Amino acid sequence: MSSAHHPAPNGGSPRFRAFTPRDLDALLQRVPLSSDQRLALRAVAAVLPFRTNTYVVDELIDWTAVPDDPIFRLTFPQTGMLPAPDLRRMADLLLRDAPKAEVVRVAHEIRMKLNPHPSGQLDANVPVHEGRRLTGLQHKYPETVLIFPRQGQTCHAYCTYCFRWPQFVGEADLRIATDDIAATTAYLRAHPEVSSALITGGDPLVMSTDVLRRYVEPLLEIDTIRSVRIGTKSLAFWPYRFVSDRDADDLLGLFEQVVASGRHLALMAHVTHPQELRPAVVRQAMRRVRDTGAVIRCQGPLVAGINDSADAWAELWDETTTLGAVPYYQFVERDTGPQGYFGVPLARGHEIFRAAYSRVSGLARTVRGPVMSAMPGKVCVDGVAEVAGEKVFVLHLIQARNPDLVDRPFFAAYDEGATWFTDLKPAFSAEFLPGLEAG
Repeated sequence: MSSAHHPAPNGGSPRFRAFTPRDLDALLQRVPLSSDQRLALRAVAAVLPFRTNTYVVDELIDWTAVPDDPIFRLTFPQTGMLPAPDLRRMADLLLRDAPKAEVVRVAHEIRMKLNPHPSGQLDANVPVHEGRRLTGLQHKYPETVLIFPRQGQTCHAYCTYCFRWPQFVGEADLRIATDDIAATTAYLRAHPEVSSALITGGDPLVMSTDVLRRYVEPLLEIDTIRSVRIGTKSLAFWPYRFVSDRDADDLLGLFEQVVASGRHLALMAHVTHPQELRPAVVRQAMRRVRDTGAVIRCQGPLVAGINDSADAWAELWDETTTLGAVPYYQFVERDTGPQGYFGVPLARGHEIFRAAYSRVSGLARTVRGPVMSAMPGKVCVDGVAEVAGEKVFVLHLIQARNPDLVDRPFFAAYDEGATWFTDLKPAFSAEFLPGLEAG
């Protein structure tokens, strides 16, 4: 039955209110912190983005468990997110009330040391059409194009670990975005190998349905596009978007339109901790989305201090499956921004993945991980083994710039401290990681 026959419940959404760095001091009044600690958190928020909202603050965070509450750590700045010298430098500026221009300049200098666009996003992933770089698109794998709508490059709340942090710091040169729908569709028509379009951000579902429709409907006129994906954190950070927002029914109607066109519609839901799935409104939102024929696929990174335990992941995958969604990826924290604070060593990450994976039913074992979205492609850590007398990581590429490398196992020398692909060294005294020199 069409979502138009299901009027939005509750008579409307609660009032959405976003909190930004200027609200940070007031929000932290709930937490016993010294003036120096508050200053340090303000310093982090001057460099890396901070935004949360009333739902996250009132419904998801257990304030009696702060500062260890996982959703607090997921959304509020932590002092370890910046290298200590940079933290001190920014805190000193704020303490002496330095001119805004000086604060902005220093914040930029610190950001540029944090590898703002990893894995070739600005040089290897930007497609060219008729001699023009399409800077709001990413085309890393032959069959998939990512679209970054200009109006969707923010979120209902920001995750502290987010590898897309450059989208949110107000620096135009760091931002990936487009509103040129004609150029986007022209590129897709010129590249029939592209079968899947991923609308991403930021979060496309901060946009009204009318604006989202401008990006979605043209995709339905391209025969070679067989699936449409929408990357979003809205199910976790503002589930009322699907339940009782003013245009919630229109949004679900758009989902139905995509499904009725004969395409697969996937809501790529970012879920980091089972706590995000516990409110009743989230379950209601997921039911409404599934009723349109869309599939919800849940993914998130392994993040130190937030979900780095097998208990958290086993519960997350079990609950995801119970609610009718599909566990998809467990990612490795990317080599950007505060990775040094949130990153988990690959060896420990695989132990956590394996322990959680062994405790869930086959229905939840659709999940893949730990996965690094690295320069060559999506590198999956399959385990640790001893081969020819050498302790090694066993890996394979789930996706690759070079399709010939997909699903070919390869080996890297075991390194207990490695947290990212570039930390790995070839096994067996080889010059390259097998096959990846071509990637």
